[in-house]
Amino acid sequence: MPLLDLLRPVSDEELRVLSERNPGWQFERLADGRLIVSPTGGESGRIRAAVLGQLYRWNEARGLGVVFDASTGFKLPDGSVLAPDAAFLLGERWQALSQEAREGFPPLAPDAVFEVRSRSQGLEELRQKAAWYLANGVRLVVLLDPYLHRVEVFRPGGVEGHQGPERVPLDPELPGFVLETRGLFLP
Repeated sequence: MPLLDLLRPVSDEELRVLSERNPGWQFERLADGRLIVSPTGGESGRIRAAVLGQLYRWNEARGLGVVFDASTGFKLPDGSVLAPDAAFLLGERWQALSQEAREGFPPLAPDAVFEVRSRSQGLEELRQKAAWYLANGVRLVVLLDPYLHRVEVFRPGGVEGHQGPERVPLDPELPGFVLETRGLFLP
């Protein structure tokens, strides 16, 4: 996960413009002002799309909230702006935001986030990112590692590791949602 240590922290608007001007790259800002820059490769992009599809279908059937893709940056309580590969936010929390807040980087932590490891990221880097999410109020962080065929589920109370699972239930944070991993991890 390449980190850029700039001369000064970029503003929310500058971060948005950087993302618009550099398609194919994801820019995130840490609380200390450093930028995380990461491209998406084909394999991790395929898995991200599949996970997003599962999350979207689950939410469509239940109508509990709003689902976001990797292009959405959330301004977390510590001032960082992170863009998970997929995210879920309860509907009442989304509705409580002003229209202006919805148009920018939503100023809150999602209820659940999903991150897919790409070739350019180490597993420890993603675990650190999971810790940042939890420290900012995210209730469920799911890391998928297609290289090790592993899913790690982080909650404020601890972490569960699943090696080569076919299904990973994500209750109670996502009621009735079961992440189907068959087809996500290729041999």
